[in-house]
Amino acid sequence: MKTIFNHRSIRKYKNTPIEQTLLTKILEAGARASNTGNMQVYSMVVTKDETLRKQLWEAHFKQSMVLEAPVHITFCADINRFSQWCQLRNAEPGYDNFLWLYNATIDAVLASQNVCLEAESYGLGICYLGTTTYMSQKITDILELPKGVVPVTAIVLGYPNEQPQLTDRLPLQGVVHYEKYQPYTRQSIETIYAEKEASPLTQKLIAENQTENLAQIFTEKRYKKADNVYFSKTFLKTLKKQGFMND
Repeated sequence: MKTIFNHRSIRKYKNTPIEQTLLTKILEAGARASNTGNMQVYSMVVTKDETLRKQLWEAHFKQSMVLEAPVHITFCADINRFSQWCQLRNAEPGYDNFLWLYNATIDAVLASQNVCLEAESYGLGICYLGTTTYMSQKITDILELPKGVVPVTAIVLGYPNEQPQLTDRLPLQGVVHYEKYQPYTRQSIETIYAEKEASPLTQKLIAENQTENLAQIFTEKRYKKADNVYFSKTFLKTLKKQGFMND
């Protein structure tokens, strides 16, 4: 519980390698995650090689933490291994479709969270890389992912060289519904976002971005509609090229 409630995204890292024994233990925690049918239709690609990490750094919009952190892990939806096993056992696989892309994506993300919690419990820092799906084809090429494998998320992993403040979260009433989904009213939306909008960090961001409010930072600066549409199309192309979504 202490690990969960003290989670911080770390973007600055020391140049200190992670012992393989510790790294193996962290990866074992990932492999113990819940998954669909105990099939484990995911893979974790661990990249420590500096040349490859530089290529990944370029793919991830040249975020400095990708170069600083000694370990980069890409979590992939992977029906390739399981399908090959089925074929070897005279069993016809049927997993190259949207349903199993979705299942495999869930498996990969569950494994990634286990990895992160285990790593943080040993004093390591992590940061998720949202650029993974944006640059899916380039990352696929760098890691030489075969058909049936697609990157869904990635993290950097290493010893922190900063101690940022905890980031805010919405109050529970913003994300929890009891019994059935409860409709939001204008008043409930105002209440849910009140603390976040009033925070000093939000006021600073509004001033820096020259917007009227926090919502406009998301829609006009961070995740613009034109970019969302463009990257949605490129990600769909990657999925099709990797053998998904062809049913």
